[in-house]
Amino acid sequence: MTASLDGILARALERPRNLSVADLTRLVSLEDPEERRIVRAAAYDLKCRIAGKLVSMRGIVEIGNVCAKDCLYCGIRRSNANLERYRLSIDDILRMAEVDAKAGYASIVLQGGEIESEANTVFIEECLRGMAHLDLGVTLSLGEQSEEVYRRWKAAGASRYLLRIETSSPELYARLHPADHSWTRRVECLAALRRCGYQVGTGVMSALPGQSMEDLARDIVFFGDRDVDMIGMGPYIPHPDTPLASEPQTLNNAGRLQLGLNMIAATRLYLHDVNIAATTALQALAPDGREQGILAGANVMMPNVTDAAYRRRYQLYAGKPCLDENAQQCRGCLERRLAAIGERVNYGARGDSLHFKART
Repeated sequence: MTASLDGILARALERPRNLSVADLTRLVSLEDPEERRIVRAAAYDLKCRIAGKLVSMRGIVEIGNVCAKDCLYCGIRRSNANLERYRLSIDDILRMAEVDAKAGYASIVLQGGEIESEANTVFIEECLRGMAHLDLGVTLSLGEQSEEVYRRWKAAGASRYLLRIETSSPELYARLHPADHSWTRRVECLAALRRCGYQVGTGVMSALPGQSMEDLARDIVFFGDRDVDMIGMGPYIPHPDTPLASEPQTLNNAGRLQLGLNMIAATRLYLHDVNIAATTALQALAPDGREQGILAGANVMMPNVTDAAYRRRYQLYAGKPCLDENAQQCRGCLERRLAAIGERVNYGARGDSLHFKART
């Protein structure tokens, strides 16, 4: 290990947010296997000191693939005419929430395409009130909304909100989205969520066409500057029915995986006590991708509790795993996978962000 890397790790472990953009660029850019191993081991040790050898679960219900957005990388973009659209009923969503509760996950994510309408707002309110008796920690991942809508959903029972920025660079954001999509509005929504009292989550993609290692380092600084509580990020994986898939790709799948793991480790070392998810995209790149994410410093997984009949219609990227497993199969699989790396599922606990608890 070089002296410079040794110094970076010493500063990182001394206190949160103690690294420069240059330091973070170095961590994100690591290619030497031994250096990666050392950095990820340091991030994992920090994760264990903060969260123990426990992984908190967030059962995901993919409530629908109807979306008003037209992001150039996303499989459910509104212009994708090859996609069969669906929208779960309230009864379906509440039934899947029951599955999540019975699995002992204690937390749930309602994720879907971005829709801004009074009808959609009321629909989500009814879902939240309908599952109140389950006493779950509820995360919403439903995109940009007005502050009033965020407040209504918070009052109806949501406690967390995940709104991925996808990149902290306005210039790169503009290359990934049509002209009617606003980076500024997305950032303003993060501020509104904070004012509403949510545990606030965001995240980015790595290995995007046109993205630099310094861009990714600045993404991590952005997380700190916004004082967010949760991070959900993963490697960019092209979807064939999107414009971005036709652009030259900077990395192959192995390179995407390693970059995604570098991002997890660097984010843990920079922010310390936030929740970081080992996303499903990691498993799309390697059978044990999510476990590698945990060993790089993540402490959250998001098993899919959506009925298998709908999962093929909710593919944001190509190669999404676990499309045919039911929730019970997924639960047992995750238990075995985590036990193999010395970790346990944090059953019966919501796994709220320790950073959120500290700042509130």
